[in-house]
Amino acid sequence: MSKASSTEVLEIPATVWESAETKEEIEDWLLAHSPRLMRQLRRIRQKEDLGGQGKPLTEIAKRWNISL
Repeated sequence: MSKASSTEVLEIPATVWESAETKEEIEDWLLAHSPRLMRQLRRIRQKEDLGGQGKPLTEIAKRWNISL
């Protein structure tokens, strides 16, 4: 871990902390507020989704064994 990233602090608002019913909800909030993740999602959206390289939902569901 770089020196800069070891000193970074992300504050979780009390309203988020108090309203979360599961650990997963806190993780979702943290991921949604990650600048790195947001950059990756934008890149995927630009290159794959808008560039016609995305995969159909049915294909993804099949790969992850999800019933639609």
